[in-house]
Amino acid sequence: MGEQMKNNQILAAACRVFAYLMPALLLTACINLAAPKVESQKIYVFEARPVLQTTTGKRDLVLAVNLPRALPGFDTPKMAYVQQVLELNYFVSSRWADTPARMLEPLLVQAIEQTGSFRAVVKVAGAVPADIRLDTELIRLQQDFEAKPSRIQLSLRAQLVDVRGQRVLAVRQFDAMENAASDDANGGVSAANRAIQRVLTQMADFCVNETGTR
Repeated sequence: MGEQMKNNQILAAACRVFAYLMPALLLTACINLAAPKVESQKIYVFEARPVLQTTTGKRDLVLAVNLPRALPGFDTPKMAYVQQVLELNYFVSSRWADTPARMLEPLLVQAIEQTGSFRAVVKVAGAVPADIRLDTELIRLQQDFEAKPSRIQLSLRAQLVDVRGQRVLAVRQFDAMENAASDDANGGVSAANRAIQRVLTQMADFCVNETGTR
């Protein structure tokens, strides 16, 4: 009887210790199971400087800029990069504010408008009838880590269409490469904006020159 009582006392003491420690054990487990901290995403935009005006004079033409299309893999706000040929990857904690194609549209309108060569430059979605339409397609915008230092590769295909005559006036592909100052997304963004600036200037000249005889 005395042995049984002693065992009961030991068991009761063990239960009290367990009950005392349980909250601490549960708290420790919850801390260990807490979700890991996720780095907040950095969001980037395109920017461009004014394009120098041409001296060709203003034509009585309305040019409409169609919303650029994009090839698969580049129709997303994700920032693309490559480490080996044909393998497209995306940065995890950095992205564009919108798809590159959508961000290019207002910059194209602005660049062509700044040439001062057209009566008006509008978006296709507008109500103003157009004489000329510019169709563009983003072929690639990616940071290439195969090169050292890494570099931005930008390719944009353009097509000018005579809306009233229903014929293609000219087609051209614009390619630009810019070395990144650092091998990360931030360095890629700066290089991308330099490449975009170069292509915008070339695109504006293309629109002016290819519609000069119309």
